[in-house]
Amino acid sequence: MKILLVEDEDLAVKKLRKTLEAVDPGIEVIGTTDSIKATVQWLKDNPAPELILMDIELADGQSFEIFNLIDVNGPVIFTTSYDEFALKAFKVNSVDYLLKPIQKDELEAAINKFRRLKGTENPNTDFDSLVRELQQKLQPKEYRKRFLVKQGQKLISIEIEEISYFFSDGRLNFFKTTDNRTFVVDYTMEELEEMLDNQKYFRISRSFYVSINSVDKIEDYFGNRLLLGLKPPVDKQALVSREKVTAFKKWMGK
Repeated sequence: MKILLVEDEDLAVKKLRKTLEAVDPGIEVIGTTDSIKATVQWLKDNPAPELILMDIELADGQSFEIFNLIDVNGPVIFTTSYDEFALKAFKVNSVDYLLKPIQKDELEAAINKFRRLKGTENPNTDFDSLVRELQQKLQPKEYRKRFLVKQGQKLISIEIEEISYFFSDGRLNFFKTTDNRTFVVDYTMEELEEMLDNQKYFRISRSFYVSINSVDKIEDYFGNRLLLGLKPPVDKQALVSREKVTAFKKWMGK
């Protein structure tokens, strides 16, 4: 099997070569490139490899740009340091990925998968759409920057930085601002979960979403839960549910 390595770290290239040799001494690395530009040029100048091992993050950008610049003929295994859960949906068809540091058994399993696919009628089915979907998954997400809410008979815009926390009374959802104003928000907690930056906001329970800056005090509470003191103060208990305690502590400690 003839393989092209797309990787911008010399040490990673050496390790990949060594691991490939351990998997199958008959594998031939026919080329290595370290950037989008170099990879596009290599693919233009050489016959298509049987398989490409391609790092997602290259010195001059994400390797997905390669697919916008040239038709890539042949299957690709992406290598990446990204979290496994962000990518688990993409171990399908001809798209695969390996998390760094790459292990011999995982690389061997991926190569065997492509050997099986090689015998199918069209091993690249939906390859382009899967690459686009993967790219969208890894690109920075756009989060809500402000909310439009009612104040009496008028509408006003509240910047996200002004919001301390969101809470529910069981019927309506609200948010409280850093200067202690309360507004009704026309979204469910589930919808808010998609809108808010999870680095800055954390859903501690079914009825509370708090900002990192609103947490003034943390106390142990009955039932292996945590009781939060929030600023501005809230007139109901802000409890971190038992199943969220570990994740909350990790979030607060980042």
